[in-house]
This record gives sequence, structure tokens and C-alpha cells, in this order.
Amino acid sequence: MSEQAKTLENQPLPTTSGMLFENLQSLDIAYNLHNHKPIFTVEEGEPLKKDIPGLHCRNLFLRDKKKKMFLVVAANETEIDLKSLQNLLGCGRLSFGSADRLWQYLGIRPGSVCPFCIMNDKDREVSIILDHSMMEAERVNYHPLDNAMTIGLPPSDLLKFIKNVGHEPHIIDLST
Repeated sequence: MSEQAKTLENQPLPTTSGMLFENLQSLDIAYNLHNHKPIFTVEEGEPLKKDIPGLHCRNLFLRDKKKKMFLVVAANETEIDLKSLQNLLGCGRLSFGSADRLWQYLGIRPGSVCPFCIMNDKDREVSIILDHSMMEAERVNYHPLDNAMTIGLPPSDLLKFIKNVGHEPHIIDLST
């Protein structure tokens, strides 16, 4: 682990899961909370599917060559081709954002990225992109800023949360 990664690991999160839960409750957003061992990849989360109902999702923090940033939230099953995605988004060549940039703009460490960390983007520098097919599910599952937990909620409540924190979500068909 690099020195910079160790430094990030020791920093307190700007928004804790508890703070997120309070925010959701203030918006009358009901959710189901599931505790589990920390997971860092989609593959590590596969065994959870049998115990946690709903659509399981993943998150990609991306930036283009002009340093425009995107948080892409999609169903685990949605295949994402970065070249096709850059055409859909009308941006330059996409690459993954660094851990430092992730911390700076979304206040989260790798492994715990979720749509809820958009609340830390106070300057609205990150565009949040939501997978159209994910938004048609009855229930969607994400980490609540902590990869040792998963919460499930209806997509309509995810939209309510995102708009409440001052972001305009972009729902795009990522399956193309």
C-alpha cells in the first residue's frame, strides 16, 4: 500500500453511514440494511445475492481527458464498454479516477464507492449517470458509504436522494 493510500485510509469519512441514514430518514426514504463482511469487488459480493433481495449494482468513478468526472451506477450485469460510454456521454477518452481524486471529490475510499457519496460533491463537479435498466428494477442495492453493509431501496427513492443533495441524475441506456 502506498503512503498516500495509507494516509487516505486513516482519514475520517466526511459523511458516515450514520449521517447517510439520518439523511435518508429525514427524506422519509425507507431502506433495508444488511451487514456482512467487507467486499471490494462485484465477484466478492456474488454470495450475498441469495440473502439480499433486489438488483445488485456497481459504481465506476471515471474522468475524461479534459478532467470531467462521472460516477456511473449500473446493474452488475450491465456490460460497460468505456469507448461506447464516452460516445454516449459526449466526452473525451475515459479512464478510471484515482483514489486521491475519488477522495477529493466524493469523500470516499476505493471499495466503498456508491451513489450516496455524491452528497460529498458540494461543488457539483461530478456527473452522476444511472443505468436505465437498473432504474426499472423494483429494488436496488448499494453500499451505504461502507463496504461492510448493503442497503436496498426503490430506484425512485435513490432519485429523490440525489436530487435532494443538489444533483441532477442522468438516466442513460448503458446496454448499447
